[in-house]
Amino acid sequence: MTVVERREIALVDLLDRLLAGGVVIKGDITLRIADVDLVRIDLNALISSVNAQVPSPFEESL
Repeated sequence: MTVVERREIALVDLLDRLLAGGVVIKGDITLRIADVDLVRIDLNALISSVNAQVPSPFEESL
């Protein structure tokens, strides 16, 4: 095993790296009975950290 293969990354470090760059989650769920679509759910989410260089898209409510 090389040094890179033995390197362990803590879950907090992995989460910090993902949020710094941003994560896109996309999903599609369809509930069907007898080939008839009853419910369809589409999920599109962008998860990222917010700081001075990347401000929040939501207005501040005072």
